[in-house]
Amino acid sequence: ASASAADAPSSPRALRQFARAADQLGLEPPFVERSDYARVAEFDALFIRETTRVDHHTYRFARRAEAEGLVVVDDPRSIVQCANKVYQAELLSRHDIPTPKTVIAHERNRDGLIEQLGLPIVLKQPDSSFSVGVVKAHDAAELERELDRLLEESDLVLAQEFVKTDFDWRVGVLGGEPLYACRYFMARAHWQILKHGGAPGDYSSGKVETLAVEDAPRNVVRTAVRAAKLMGDGLYGVDLK
Repeated sequence: ASASAADAPSSPRALRQFARAADQLGLEPPFVERSDYARVAEFDALFIRETTRVDHHTYRFARRAEAEGLVVVDDPRSIVQCANKVYQAELLSRHDIPTPKTVIAHERNRDGLIEQLGLPIVLKQPDSSFSVGVVKAHDAAELERELDRLLEESDLVLAQEFVKTDFDWRVGVLGGEPLYACRYFMARAHWQILKHGGAPGDYSSGKVETLAVEDAPRNVVRTAVRAAKLMGDGLYGVDLK
């Protein structure tokens, strides 16, 4: 699928590189668009390079492709699970995957968040992605305001302790094996790797350093693989502090 959206995970240049690599393997990789839904059964595989969501055409494409027997990335199960940060938090906790201290916040427990997590507190919508739907509350008043706003949209909100770092690790995992490792540095004068402006698609980012998987810390890679295997055997980008 195309990467026309502002938050697409692959740029046009990256898509051309994917196509070039496929050609070298003897594959014929046509590009499909949203309007090509009826053609899905014509292909052997579908590699979706848009940001996937459940209430979105990417999920419908994935469902159709799976029903037709295609190899599909992202598969429908992965889309459902990875689009829900509340589900992920509970699954990671149940399997003892280390994460920043996390509380599933709702109206009945919101008053105890500062006692449990301290300040500042990071709040995330269950379906947040690309740093959108993620805010940091610095004090009690700001926490109340942001919780009021987020809980109007969802009954549950992910609340986490703030862990200050210069960069986040990202490890790509495909089929249960580590594929790449990189460091995403924070955007200039910001606490996230992306700093969004006022208009859609208006954002700045920090630098990125890619390195061989074997050069990344073993515990980082091992934790990423463990987390990814809980989601399935597709392609996942696992972010770690």
